[in-house]
Amino acid sequence: MHLAMRWPRAVYLVDFACHLPPPELKISFKELEERSLSCEKYDKETLAFQLKVLARSGLGDEAYIPPALHQVPPRPSMASARAETQQVVFGALDSLFARTALDPRDVDVLVVNCSLFNPTPSISSMIVNHYRLRSDIRTFNLGGMGCSASLIAVHLARDLLQVYREAYAVVVSTENITQNWYVGRRRPMLIPNCLFRVGGAAVLLSNRRAERGRAKYRLTHVVRTHHGGDDRAYRCVFQEEDEEGHMGVALSKEVMPVSASALRDNIAALGRRVLPLSEQLRFLAHKAAGAGAKAAARVPDFKRAFEHFCIHAGGRAVIRQLEASLGLRPIDVEASRMTLHRFGNTSSSSIWYELAYIEAKGRVLRGHRVWQIAFGSGFKCNSAVWQALRDVAPPPDGPWQDCIHRYPVPTLDDQIAPESQQQ
Repeated sequence: MHLAMRWPRAVYLVDFACHLPPPELKISFKELEERSLSCEKYDKETLAFQLKVLARSGLGDEAYIPPALHQVPPRPSMASARAETQQVVFGALDSLFARTALDPRDVDVLVVNCSLFNPTPSISSMIVNHYRLRSDIRTFNLGGMGCSASLIAVHLARDLLQVYREAYAVVVSTENITQNWYVGRRRPMLIPNCLFRVGGAAVLLSNRRAERGRAKYRLTHVVRTHHGGDDRAYRCVFQEEDEEGHMGVALSKEVMPVSASALRDNIAALGRRVLPLSEQLRFLAHKAAGAGAKAAARVPDFKRAFEHFCIHAGGRAVIRQLEASLGLRPIDVEASRMTLHRFGNTSSSSIWYELAYIEAKGRVLRGHRVWQIAFGSGFKCNSAVWQALRDVAPPPDGPWQDCIHRYPVPTLDDQIAPESQQQ
């Protein structure tokens, strides 16, 4: 009995839902140019820089910005920022509760993550109030943890489900655009304007054995890497005021080398847990037989460990780097590229839009393994591994329901292989 009590409880992903904003919130490149001109905050050089970055970003013409930024001129405020969060979060949760037929009052644990918008009362309290959740619910509100925070929230929920028996945990991941649209001239702080868009996801986890029969996935691993002890890594994504007092998030040129370093540490820790022994031995033999940086740079073949990859849609360069670093095929990064194209960088929720894409394509079969990997300020690289408990049929609703037949579409990288277009 004592040993049974110490054995880790299985954690199941019952289902998840991603918010699909209303169509009137879509913003094309042309409309974004018009909005930027109307706000009279940008000079010609600043506007030209943003349009140049946007053209190379990997985004399409259908991503969303919040209502306050559609106004001419834009009118961001605390009230409009709160309204954006309510629309996204409640939209995702309404879909989740409808999909799972779960009474909101049955939720035992609520973990919310939003990096840049942390109002008082908190977003978790906003949810408790809206759904009239129980007074004994355990709530957690994670702020300032960047684009990889959804996997931090999943990790926290998993640990809590080791403590509370027969429980339901809901993870809500989002970001707020309204109050974080930069209107200054510093170029590293203008880049987020060209990447980040409206989105959010809600995930239902449970340790109830009764849920195994209908759950989609079982959580097998969470691996977290934190390089915050290094000043270069700590400051490569940094929120601050510019010389004129405008608040924004600066993305330095160090982001790519820092993310590469964090990735190496993360996959080293993950590889020991998920790669077949034969691949681990082949990797070690290659390093022992080789010489110099070329031999050391070889990365194990993670395609032998996973059938599906959900790489955070942080930007075109991020996806390209991981595709090259991990030796992936175009179809392996298709979900990431198409999510970036259709929805933009939705921060911590992007990995859920990617999983929704793979499901909408009908590609997830029983036993398949899914690797979610995301980067975030701090600097962090986090991974989660899920194993499908059944064949996952394309859901009748979701963020891709009205457009999945159009994807994949060609991108700037022109790397959509014929085999991926046929699936």
